[in-house]
Amino acid sequence: MIASSNGWWFPGDAMSPLGKRIDELFYLILGIVTVVFVGTQFALGYVIWKGATKKDGESAEFSHGSHSLELIWTIVPAFVLVFIALYQMDVWAEFRVQSYYPEQTQEDGPKFEVTARQFEWRIRYPEAGQPLKNQPEPQDLYAVNEIHVPTGRPVKFNLRTDDVQHAFFAPELRVKQDAVAGLIIPVWFEIPVAGEYQLLCAELCGWGHYKMRAIIVAEPQDKVNEYLARLKEDQDFDGVVKDAEEE
Repeated sequence: MIASSNGWWFPGDAMSPLGKRIDELFYLILGIVTVVFVGTQFALGYVIWKGATKKDGESAEFSHGSHSLELIWTIVPAFVLVFIALYQMDVWAEFRVQSYYPEQTQEDGPKFEVTARQFEWRIRYPEAGQPLKNQPEPQDLYAVNEIHVPTGRPVKFNLRTDDVQHAFFAPELRVKQDAVAGLIIPVWFEIPVAGEYQLLCAELCGWGHYKMRAIIVAEPQDKVNEYLARLKEDQDFDGVVKDAEEE
């Protein structure tokens, strides 16, 4: 996602609360890696400079190792890795472990299902007022490459694939989850600000992978209800238009 068109940085701030926490972890790791990289490069440069400026006749110093130095560069990286592992546990659990999902998602259950297939995203909504079932119901509503969700509340959905492995990736939300054949994987996100957000496939899934794109539309709940009502009307339409006299 880093490109010249983005000013050689990321495309923008995370647009979800969980995404902001993921960004904080990223910048923490980036800071640690930067300090280590700069420090090791300075050390390397110093060693090269000392060797290049050695005077003629000056004897070299030989060392058979240092136990103290070995302990330092073993314990310090181990401490840093343990710190990162512990620091990120709550964020990882909130994103991946269902018992840590927001309480509202656990009470409401999944609101829709996203099925990846070569090369599109198929969305299945339950009938208004009905829970989402794992198996399709006659009254279910369907859409392709367009997901409508309410703003300001966490939403959980089920992710599946019809064929090969795909990956649900919403970069602005910092949400990425593989869709694995034979599994129903629960995923959640929350979008505070209304708007349209990208949905991409982040797994090389075949010749049409590049065009496997969709949009996530975040809007007030009443707008979502209107959208679902239009879906139902379109699906129930039998193609026959009655004249006013016939009605």
